[in-house]
Amino acid sequence: MTFSTTTLYQVFTTSVVASAVAFSPVLTAIAQAQTLNGAGATFPAPLYERYAREVRKKYPDLKINYQGIGSSGGIRQVTAGTVDFGGSDSAMKDQEIAKVKRGVILVPTAGGAVSVVYNIPGVSNLKLSRATLPAIFSGQITNWNDAKIKADNPGANLPNQPIKFVVRADGSGTTFIFTNHLSSISGYFKGRVGTGNAPEWTLSNVLKGKGNPGVASLVARTPGSIGYVEYSYAVKNKLNSAQLQNKKGEFVSPSLQSANAALSSVKFPDNYRVFVGDPGQGYPIVGLTWMMIYKQYPTAAKADAVKKWINWVLKDGQQYNDDLNYTKIPSDVVNRVLETVNSSVK
Repeated sequence: MTFSTTTLYQVFTTSVVASAVAFSPVLTAIAQAQTLNGAGATFPAPLYERYAREVRKKYPDLKINYQGIGSSGGIRQVTAGTVDFGGSDSAMKDQEIAKVKRGVILVPTAGGAVSVVYNIPGVSNLKLSRATLPAIFSGQITNWNDAKIKADNPGANLPNQPIKFVVRADGSGTTFIFTNHLSSISGYFKGRVGTGNAPEWTLSNVLKGKGNPGVASLVARTPGSIGYVEYSYAVKNKLNSAQLQNKKGEFVSPSLQSANAALSSVKFPDNYRVFVGDPGQGYPIVGLTWMMIYKQYPTAAKADAVKKWINWVLKDGQQYNDDLNYTKIPSDVVNRVLETVNSSVK
């Protein structure tokens, strides 16, 4: 049997067409799959990692990558346009938003407490008043058996040794939340250190850790140390958290319940930017965290994927907040945010 070149061409063409038809669903699926890359705050990193796993159960074609590099890093990445979304515990300022050519929407995703964690052998129930805490972190109190700490903790076996301070090495929204509270309750701290993601600490015996994990690790292995981390990191690393005095004069431990109490009266403006300095009740050092998304994306498919992601986070994802000791965003605020996102992201 012989074949002409024409016959061979027809056979080859038919095979290619058949193969294309057979694999077209696969090709379509590949074309529709989307990966979103995000970076920023370490405060919500455990929650966002959980979100990334859970969202694929509903949307197998949607993959989320999130890298905890600190809030300042998240803002820089969003400004440079090198991520699909950013994360920050300090809401972008107007001048920062103005630098983003594609526009920005701040999406609140969770709230939580910042724990003051310490490592004092033999002391497991440390209390710090509104006068003592800022005095420690502004360098006015430098020894564990200082009279002011002893007054807050009668009967405690406080050692006669220098305090070792553990702070963030990177620009941090957790630091912003922490310093914002201390600046709100102490004029001396406000003038000496101030509020910021990366303040100039006027302290001796300072150790610096990268991210919440770095601070938690340093406190855990450094006797005589004190630092601050997002509450879930304190729990995960089994660190002692100080009871802090709130506006009512109560000494309160960090917890989901006490954070919810503190954030219960928060009012969200139209841009969803909130700074909680000194709440009227509950645990006193609390804050919110935001995803920063663009108003303009390079393709319609990318914009649709971002909207799908944000809608899932605020509708389905909130159920996981409690599991990891984060507060939820109120339903009325969720509805407002989603209306903004769904109408503005292109």
